[in-house]
Amino acid sequence: MHIAVAGNIGSGKSTLTQMLAEHYGWTPRYETVSHNPYLVDYYRDIPRWSFAMEVFFLKERFRDILEINRSTKTFVQDRTIYEGVHVFVANNKRLGHLSDKDYETYMELFGLMTDIVRYPDLMIYLRASVPHLVHNIQKRGRNYEQAIQLEYLTGLNSLYEEFIGEKYPGRVLTIDVDDMDFQHRRQDFAFITDKIDALLYGLFPLTAHEPYDGMA
Repeated sequence: MHIAVAGNIGSGKSTLTQMLAEHYGWTPRYETVSHNPYLVDYYRDIPRWSFAMEVFFLKERFRDILEINRSTKTFVQDRTIYEGVHVFVANNKRLGHLSDKDYETYMELFGLMTDIVRYPDLMIYLRASVPHLVHNIQKRGRNYEQAIQLEYLTGLNSLYEEFIGEKYPGRVLTIDVDDMDFQHRRQDFAFITDKIDALLYGLFPLTAHEPYDGMA
């Protein structure tokens, strides 16, 4: 089984991925950040390094999803190949950081890859406002993230909503995290796991195309 955790920079994806892995005994797969050879350069000069960084992420996520699809284990993945394309690559294209030629090449490669893999069994989308994202980014203190512009985060949030609402056909559990602290408040984490249990193991799970608002 494949569980994915989606959300903007600073939404808490990695933390929730780790907590779910420990809670359920799932195998975690984290986004390649510390070993990404392009990331620091990217934040220093986004137009120059966008194509190289996005291709690196695409390669890493494709390798992960191949392993997940071939395994009998249950994996929980920090960010997927799908949002990488429909949110982050789309944002770079919209901002003019990717040329038409680079974008077309990238999308053709993405199409070939996704022809042979399947969607996650459940995607957990962590919806967060920009102030919440900024607070978390500042709190974790990664130097290369401190130069991220508010407009950049706002654009990503808009594309996430479009991606979840219009472009992603799989099963989605949406959790509004602005007023939550699932890392430190047991009841907040239990709220999330109760929703996951109902979707994956309940008597009346949601259909594959029906988003679930976690705050309902």
